[in-house]
Amino acid sequence: MKHATNFYIDGKWVAPVRPRPFDVINPATEEKIAVIALGSEADVDVAVAAARRAFATFSRTSVEERVRLLERFIEIYRKRTEDLAEAISLEMGAPISWARMAQAPSGLDHLVEGLEILRSFRFDEQLAAARVTREPIGVCGLITPWNWPANQVLAKLAPALAVGCSVVLKPSEISPLSALLIAEMIDEAGYPAGVFNLVNGDGPGVGEPIARHPGIDMVSFTGSTRAGILVAQNAAPTVKRISQELGGKSPNIILDDADFEDAVAKGARRCFNNSGQTCTAPTRLLVPAERMQDAMRIASKVAEALVVGDPTSAATQIGPLANAIQFQKVQTLIASGIEEGAELAAGGMGRPAGIGRGYFVRPTVFGHVKPDMKISREEIFGPVLSIIGFRDDEEAIAIANDTPYGLSAAVSSGDLLRAEKVARRIRAGMVHINGAPLTASAPFGGYKQSGNGREQGKFGFEDYLEIKSIFGLPERVAS
Repeated sequence: MKHATNFYIDGKWVAPVRPRPFDVINPATEEKIAVIALGSEADVDVAVAAARRAFATFSRTSVEERVRLLERFIEIYRKRTEDLAEAISLEMGAPISWARMAQAPSGLDHLVEGLEILRSFRFDEQLAAARVTREPIGVCGLITPWNWPANQVLAKLAPALAVGCSVVLKPSEISPLSALLIAEMIDEAGYPAGVFNLVNGDGPGVGEPIARHPGIDMVSFTGSTRAGILVAQNAAPTVKRISQELGGKSPNIILDDADFEDAVAKGARRCFNNSGQTCTAPTRLLVPAERMQDAMRIASKVAEALVVGDPTSAATQIGPLANAIQFQKVQTLIASGIEEGAELAAGGMGRPAGIGRGYFVRPTVFGHVKPDMKISREEIFGPVLSIIGFRDDEEAIAIANDTPYGLSAAVSSGDLLRAEKVARRIRAGMVHINGAPLTASAPFGGYKQSGNGREQGKFGFEDYLEIKSIFGLPERVAS
């Protein structure tokens, strides 16, 4: 990629202040595929200065101007979706079919949804004697992870640009190629210089300077809870707004009146999608205790049928984990499940048979898991399913809520009223009944240590807006 060792700042591709090379590794082959530059606080300073200059004018652009820019961005994104899918498959190991079907299109979904909301969004409203107006918050620092590169960048970028903010983006250094492509799209779309800025780097070198920078008004972060805490600590002295989408340990409750075979099989497949590297993955499968053996059999059948291997093959369903650190973490947690006495029903330690290199993990199913085991409590971020038994609805709800996380959950039942009652008692930001999918217009975010704030739809706009009351103006129809 021709811009790999540059940053995009103030409408130009520029060299780092102090070059620090970093190898991008293909997780399927463990071979170097690119060299990027890691930035520093000095690069963040340059990017923030550009963003502040741009905000002064971009924040005052009309809705119609921002609509035109988003329309152009969408047009270019559609043309380059295949380029994006190939980059994502290469940098983080997603099977090319999954990259084309889910990874790359997810970013487009956020752009299209953002455009539709912008066209009708009420920035002003009249409340008694007050004109209440919503204004762009300022310069936004966006820090994104490697597991859904396009999705996470555009979930933040689309609303920020739509409402009139300027941004400084730090994508994950593990998956930077897709973000560089997105920067090329923004450049081609004609956004004013400084509205969008990209600085590659790691957490200490770029993420922390963004969080603590006095020139940044808001930080939107997606990543681990541990890293989210560091972001919040660095941001605290400047009292900037923080929006965080953090870890998850999502429960999937299969009630005794559900279509058991279908619900367990679908739940297992959702757990293994994206090699288990999804914060909302339903990794804790809660089933009636008397159906434990059936659940293990069904889930194991799903795990053993999955095609794990070369991401470039159209037949591959599960690619590698994104990096060596994640591979070792997952191996350690699988070992802990065995050591703590969970019953290994499928998969286990090591790579799948016939694979000698790459960060591939065997899709793994544990049965008879106790709620206090590590595999039941820690976010694994790999294709590992833990099956936990419960006696009744009350115990299922208690187990589901017995975690520091609260991002997502699922309930399966033949009785929608019963499912809704259970869903309302689960302390999570999202609950899927009978496999209902996510939509880009619904709020995305969690309770407890899964974060704060919401992304997607009109709810995602709110994080990038300040609310002002103006008194003394004549009442008029809100706009």
